[in-house]
Amino acid sequence: MWPVNLNAVVLKMKRLPKYLGFYPHILLLFVVSALYLACKEVDNTEQSIEKLPIDLRISRFDRAFANATIDGIQDLKVEYPYLFPTQFPDSVWIAKLTDTIQIELSQEVDRTFGDFEEQTKELESLFKHITYYFPKYSVPQVVTITSDVRYNDRIILTDSLLLVGLDNYLGSEHRFYRGIQRYIAAGLDKKYLSSDVASAFSKKVLQYPRNRTFLSRMVHYGKELYLKDKLLPEASDAQKIGYSDEEIIWINENEEQIWRYFVEGELLYSTKSELDRRFLDPAPFSKFRLELDSESPGRTGRYMGWQIVRAFMDNNNVTLHQMLALPAEEIFNKSKYKPRK
Repeated sequence: MWPVNLNAVVLKMKRLPKYLGFYPHILLLFVVSALYLACKEVDNTEQSIEKLPIDLRISRFDRAFANATIDGIQDLKVEYPYLFPTQFPDSVWIAKLTDTIQIELSQEVDRTFGDFEEQTKELESLFKHITYYFPKYSVPQVVTITSDVRYNDRIILTDSLLLVGLDNYLGSEHRFYRGIQRYIAAGLDKKYLSSDVASAFSKKVLQYPRNRTFLSRMVHYGKELYLKDKLLPEASDAQKIGYSDEEIIWINENEEQIWRYFVEGELLYSTKSELDRRFLDPAPFSKFRLELDSESPGRTGRYMGWQIVRAFMDNNNVTLHQMLALPAEEIFNKSKYKPRK
């Protein structure tokens, strides 16, 4: 669980001088004990979360509609009234039953998700973690649908309902996505589904900052991503931020250079709106206006905000809720953030 090379620690301990009776092997024992206790604390937290009882109901409306008859439409309208706007006559829904595109969408969703067992486990874990950290939150009913690939609305979360458009998670290379820009299609994969739900939840507990500085917005997205650290402990960093494995490797290797660019360019306290488009908004790449632009992933500012928040939480004894309420500048000043080299 802890990425520590104990052999390297031992070598460093051997080089330490003996002073005041403090021997290197005792220091090594202290380090190992601290790591063990920290690991044990994490394990205990996860065990407590796993035992939490939650009422997670998942309704497969996409399958129910695909298998419905004309006479069954009325029953579906009674059970799912929010999916049948009153301004549309029944003839619209009846036509959909035999529409070839709708049929193909349903077939592809079935092929990709099957019985939805894997995603059910992921969502159950996510909502257990949400319940642990936000005990007043009521778990919504989950309803899976097909949405004609409306990827901008693939997750809709209200106080009592979570709509998941499964046809937006068929895999980035799926033929349905050929007309969609590549950087958008890259996120249309089922491995990002739980992360997208966590993003939707974060909007319930995080207010977008009124402060217009680039730093404030970076840290806002950093808070969202740190929240995913807590809510999705089994997810990779790439899944949390919506990167490919190659993109997360690139940004890890270039963190110091990115930070230097932001600092030397005096961007942190700039209020220029163009910085959102260059470094925070979804895009095929970040816009440093350098030759390396095409190699970079988009949203590098969000990643940097994430590292600042992580550093703050590592170096300060505060709760998750306390951190979420703090202003960006305080988090940055107390983070002692140093980019990895």
